[in-house]
Amino acid sequence: MKTYLVGGAVRDQLLNYPYHEHDWVVVGATPEELIKKGFRPVGKDFPVFLHPDSHEEYALARTERKTAPGYKGFVFHTDTSVTLEEDLRRRDLTINAIAQDDNGKLIDPYNGQRDIAQKQLRHVSEAFGEDPVRILRIARLLARFHHLGFSVAAETIALARAIVSAGETKHLVAERVWQETTKALQEKDPQYFFILLQQCGALADVFTEVSSELFDQCINNLSQISKKTDSSVERFAAFCHALDDQEIASLCNRLGTPNEFSDLATLTKKYSTAILSAANHHQDKAGLNTGNDTIDKIDRVLKATSAIRKPDRFKQLVKLVIWLQAKSEKGPIYSFWLALLEGYQEVDPQKWIAQGYAGAALGSKIHQDRIERIQAYIESSLS
Repeated sequence: MKTYLVGGAVRDQLLNYPYHEHDWVVVGATPEELIKKGFRPVGKDFPVFLHPDSHEEYALARTERKTAPGYKGFVFHTDTSVTLEEDLRRRDLTINAIAQDDNGKLIDPYNGQRDIAQKQLRHVSEAFGEDPVRILRIARLLARFHHLGFSVAAETIALARAIVSAGETKHLVAERVWQETTKALQEKDPQYFFILLQQCGALADVFTEVSSELFDQCINNLSQISKKTDSSVERFAAFCHALDDQEIASLCNRLGTPNEFSDLATLTKKYSTAILSAANHHQDKAGLNTGNDTIDKIDRVLKATSAIRKPDRFKQLVKLVIWLQAKSEKGPIYSFWLALLEGYQEVDPQKWIAQGYAGAALGSKIHQDRIERIQAYIESSLS
């Protein structure tokens, strides 16, 4: 029995890139042998075990065979006869198909070190075309390593296009698409995840709401915001901003995005104009009056965005709207809304409850107090 460090840990060592996880492959062993050594089985589809001390994953060397469309359509084979080279051959990219033995020696049968030197993301074999998830993974790696000069090999892009043409990407389940998307949104240049999907034709299957006419604006927004924040929630909202309300709702529902993603994307689209226009008095004080229209607009925004219940999200929303206008969050628009939020938060319902108000009457008093706070702030800012 021999164990080898494989995959991302070996690749990132060679790139001098930070990494945290170690994946191991075991050659020449049976599940029973590993269990006797204290390893705990955790794999559902094939034998994967947790080390008794480090709790890192150890997988038995295996081969795989395509049997049906989609990423679940595989039969796996593992026994003591499967070699390290056979196991590495089933991996997606050459830079992920390098192993390291206990003495630090590298085993690189598919020229992964060459491709690292040439900064190429290249598939190991034609088996790459059997799993549509690999398109998502290679797109995510491009988002991670593009700033280092990496690009996707022409023959790999051609193979990805063949996967799409064969209809394989239509079988990708929403859960897996979202899983890879959220990872990509956390990478250095997340826009390249979507750019590669568009280049190989997969975008129409995976992000059907993003038309070719809207694509450039989606990418520009994402690229712009990614320079400001590493928040995947904020980056997703920026990517969606060029879509209309129905398209955002459709995309979020179809992919099953968590509420924090769908909520910020929806609110940014719906209230960006109101947030900017209501704060225009900082650029042109004569343009803002203290009439009911302006005050009601401010009140509606604060209520509709649940600013009192979720102040941190509201601040996040205003900041994102400002960034999408290529402005600084340190400018007057942010301070304007922050002051209004603080005024809202200072309203104390207990004052009116103590005087016997309840129900609709209590709500009316609270609303009146908040309107007065808005009025007072606007008047003071104009003086």
